[in-house]
Amino acid sequence: MASKFFLFSSISISLLFLLNFILVVHGEIPTTLDGPFEPVTVPFDNSFRGHAVDLPDTDPRVQRRVIGFGPEQITVTLSATHDSVWISWITGEFQIGDNIKPLNPETVASVVHYGKLRFPLNHEATGSSLVYNQLYPFEGLQNYTSGIIHHVRLTGLKPGTLYYYRCGDPSIPAMSDIHFFKTMPVSGPRSYPGRIAVVGDLGLTYNMTSTVGHLISNQPDLILLVGDVTYANLYLTNGTGSDCYSCSFSQTPIHETYQPRWDYWGRFMQPLVSKVPIMVVEGNHEIEAQAGNRTFEAYSSRFAFPSKESGSSSTFYYSFNAGGIHFIMLGAYIAYNKTADQYKWLERDLANVDRSVTPWLVATWHPPWYSSYKSHYREAECMRVDMEELLYSYGVDIVFNGHVHAYERSNRVYNYSLDPCGPVYITVGDGGNREKMAIKHADEPGNCPEPSTTPDEYMGGFCAMNFTSGPAAGKFCWDRQPDYSAYRESSFGHGILEMKNDTYALWTWHRNQDLYNSAGDQIYVVRQPDRCPTQPKVIKLWNTRK
Repeated sequence: MASKFFLFSSISISLLFLLNFILVVHGEIPTTLDGPFEPVTVPFDNSFRGHAVDLPDTDPRVQRRVIGFGPEQITVTLSATHDSVWISWITGEFQIGDNIKPLNPETVASVVHYGKLRFPLNHEATGSSLVYNQLYPFEGLQNYTSGIIHHVRLTGLKPGTLYYYRCGDPSIPAMSDIHFFKTMPVSGPRSYPGRIAVVGDLGLTYNMTSTVGHLISNQPDLILLVGDVTYANLYLTNGTGSDCYSCSFSQTPIHETYQPRWDYWGRFMQPLVSKVPIMVVEGNHEIEAQAGNRTFEAYSSRFAFPSKESGSSSTFYYSFNAGGIHFIMLGAYIAYNKTADQYKWLERDLANVDRSVTPWLVATWHPPWYSSYKSHYREAECMRVDMEELLYSYGVDIVFNGHVHAYERSNRVYNYSLDPCGPVYITVGDGGNREKMAIKHADEPGNCPEPSTTPDEYMGGFCAMNFTSGPAAGKFCWDRQPDYSAYRESSFGHGILEMKNDTYALWTWHRNQDLYNSAGDQIYVVRQPDRCPTQPKVIKLWNTRK
């Protein structure tokens, strides 16, 4: 009798949960099945534009607290699958000035002790280390050399398991305190991390600290940072900064950067990213040109990437699984045309995705293809022209971008037409950096940029022309909020993605000015694999607005 009662109770609870889920999905929170939606623009509140002021180097959260070769700036990143993670950290002090002498990475070992129990940590892994420089061939500019950056890969991990670890060099001795992380769940259609935080264009301002505080309150299991990390390139090498580098320092012989901002950022973020894995893709502020035409040195050196594990030969693009989600991180600042290595890698990666194991396919890169703001309008059009059809043909569900310092969520869209099988594009470049918010829309009178001002400045090429069909035919911009733009708002914040099952994913955008548990924008993204097969096929498009 007891077993029957238990079975009945279990069924009742399951049905009640399902009923509540359906009521929520089809009640208060809209779904993409209800779309396409009439575009919404939230009026800008001028009181939210301030406070984009940098934390000073005297703030205790960015100061060096370790001594000697004690580990700092400790970070966890994922490998391609659940059974492996990377632990990264820095030992030794950076140097900046005229006469710098790089540290020798071989003098400090890269060791991680880890295990399922805090005591003893009965496993050990070793890795590699490096030092990078930021050098300028001009008199008066200060050169920089980093501390020793360590990357160690832990393997053979169990899914969904809490691990404790210490990192450093036990022979000095110089080991960190004990930290912990939790591995991703095993890949499968019913297996997902609880919450995935998505944020972009952070920097290190008081607004950014509010964003990170809100993000921490949502207890994420994974963080996606969609480019523009520290904004170190808004500074001269003497530390002098500006909201607009080119405006204030137009006569500088090379676009300088102040590399200590990277160290400040790493120290500020350590309490979060030493236990919650963070996955980063490069933005334009990571270019940081220096002597010898070298670029992206800080970005490529400071973070660990599952490039090799995912078949990539570059830190600029890679993929990984987190439970039943396959994430694709793409590079907008490396060749992306159909003959490029990145495109060929993307073809292979997509062809190897098993949607019965990872039903959800999420892509990320920095500059958005679908943004209606004047800032960076249609700047990445060449990348869209080259890559959109491939992503669409394999049924990418959601795309996350940054770059534009505002929030915008699209209707499902493909080639500027509303399409029930296109991805939902979400721009979250509103992390709170020093350059402040984007507030002007390209469709407002006087805001449509000249087409000649919108080429891909870094990769070269010009692909943004007047539209030849649809509501904006013959024009470079819409004269109203575009059909593809479902919701846009200029406020700082972050987003949380929660996969409920292999069909429903809840997306919530949180604004910094709201209470921690409030939602600025919220929707269920619903997959329709029967209607939208993942093989190339011509799909009937939605009708656009009249």
